[in-house]
Amino acid sequence: MTTWLFDLGNTRLKCAPLLDGERLGAVQAMAHDNAEAWLRVLPEGEVACVASVASEARRVALFDALSARFQRVHRVRTECTLGALQIAYANPEHLGVDRFLAMLGACGQGATLWVGVGTALTIDLVDISGMHRGGRIAPSPQLMRESLHQRAAQLPETGGCYAEFADDTDHALASGCEGAALALIERSLQAATALLGSTPQLVLHGGGAESLRPHLAEHRWVPDAVLHGLVHWHALRMA
Repeated sequence: MTTWLFDLGNTRLKCAPLLDGERLGAVQAMAHDNAEAWLRVLPEGEVACVASVASEARRVALFDALSARFQRVHRVRTECTLGALQIAYANPEHLGVDRFLAMLGACGQGATLWVGVGTALTIDLVDISGMHRGGRIAPSPQLMRESLHQRAAQLPETGGCYAEFADDTDHALASGCEGAALALIERSLQAATALLGSTPQLVLHGGGAESLRPHLAEHRWVPDAVLHGLVHWHALRMA
């Protein structure tokens, strides 16, 4: 049976085949600002498993296209408990399925502080037993830059390099927005260590995480965390 896994974010669609029911195949990524272009190149198969945090219109467009290419299409949703993972939210619908799947994929690997950097910056703490201790949501550095530019067009939307004390506006913007994210991550790591009594493993994922990585302490990089979580979801729910 040919199964494909889909991660529909706010700016990109990522997908990969499921190999042997337990391994992630080669990952494809495409921007979905041009609907006709990305919908036209979707793969075909028997089963599609989809996690989406995109707009309703974008999600419906994807499901309509997949329904014509696959025999079965499953929408993956956040659950209160799955496998060893138990989320902190009383209402699972309030926790983004991308966060849920990222945590699910790492369950059983020890205490972990998950940091996702996309449109938003998300932080989630999972203890060694698989209990989600809660998290934070903030604007990502990119969203901070875009918001500043919208309110003050003279502030450049992109450009600049990180420095502790910048010597020009574009560098100061990069340093301030990235520095705010770094400070939140570092504070969360300190608070997690105090709460658990030991330092959890820091794990980063998401397209916006690359610029932060050189300025962080030891960490693990999992660029396709949601898709890896979908592999685990499939094993627990579809196998």
